[in-house]
Amino acid sequence: MLVWVGFATAVVLLVILSRWGLAFGLAAAALVLGGFALSPGEFGAALWKTVSDPSVLLLGLVVFLIPVLGGAMESSGQMARLVDNLRVGVRPFLVLAPGLLGMLPMPGGALLSAPLVEHGAGHVAPDVKAAANVWFRHVLLIVYPLGSALIASAKVAGLDVYATIPYLAPAFVLSILLGGFFLLRNVHSGRGADLQPASSPCVARSAFSPREFLVPLGILLVAPALDVVLSSTLRLPVREVATAAGVAVSLVLCLAVGQVGPRRLLRVVLRARPWTYAAIIVAMFSFLNVFASSGVPERLAAMRLPPLALCIGVGFGLGLVTGRIEASLAVILPIYASTYGPVTLPGFALTYYAAFLGYVVTPVHPCISVSVAYFHTSMGSLVRRLAPPVLVGVAVTLLVGFAVF
Repeated sequence: MLVWVGFATAVVLLVILSRWGLAFGLAAAALVLGGFALSPGEFGAALWKTVSDPSVLLLGLVVFLIPVLGGAMESSGQMARLVDNLRVGVRPFLVLAPGLLGMLPMPGGALLSAPLVEHGAGHVAPDVKAAANVWFRHVLLIVYPLGSALIASAKVAGLDVYATIPYLAPAFVLSILLGGFFLLRNVHSGRGADLQPASSPCVARSAFSPREFLVPLGILLVAPALDVVLSSTLRLPVREVATAAGVAVSLVLCLAVGQVGPRRLLRVVLRARPWTYAAIIVAMFSFLNVFASSGVPERLAAMRLPPLALCIGVGFGLGLVTGRIEASLAVILPIYASTYGPVTLPGFALTYYAAFLGYVVTPVHPCISVSVAYFHTSMGSLVRRLAPPVLVGVAVTLLVGFAVF
């Protein structure tokens, strides 16, 4: 009985506290669950298993470096130059500009792409601009191999992050189509005004420059490319060595090309707060190891919750209440593994997408709040805009889930 009380209390704490800090919520959940279900020695062993695991530590390093890379790209103007050289109409611009800036992970990061959306589509209704800014900024997270949510979730599932991408690609395409139909179908085509945000280091929009488009794009692509090459050609002691090396090379190239010196780099680090992302990884795997040792997965497995309800229903619900993809999968995947065995790639893709759909529409998601404020619209108007693509996405996920599960 005490184990169930501890598990329920831990989940409630995770849901409540993750709104202010996911690492804090996961750490509190691990502490409470361990206090109810484990002896002090067992709890210490679970924590030691986390901090002594090289793959977890390297994963923490990776998600520490990624926001620094993003902040350096933004601070040096390289991302602004990349976006400035998108010579496209308003509709594709509303897809591409937030999407490219979505590769810069930071809390409330939609505030970074909001000025671009405003400058490029000033004539569009405020709630449409806010919805497009939120939706298209995040759809890339479905397949972006350097997104911390996908990296962490694939690690929890015991899957290679690149192996998941072909299975997630249909959800990515579906999301682009849904966003285009429900959010952009009434947006007038044609080119927007100058797309340069006032805060950008680039002072004026110039003629198309292949170099200013390809160089920053190349810096971003070096990390996943080197990751794939190293992991497929070398016998590495830990798979995450390749990922860390790829991100580190991208960061060094960014600092060199953007001429980011030590002082500016320090400002970038302080602004990006990368330690919060690393803390999420350590707290997540601490919770997972405590959870695995607590006996709760075996008790939940005995209940045999149908996989459709567990992966899609609970996945969407946890994404909605926590505003976090990785928090949702940290709870669901161990339960699934204890009940039905190893998580398959199709099952992972459906679970991840269900959690994503809850995450992208919930009012506790910081990007929702900053978009509402920036575009001077209301939370109700924005959620009503996002609800149709989310509901259709859930319906499609359920239909596919009937075949997969």
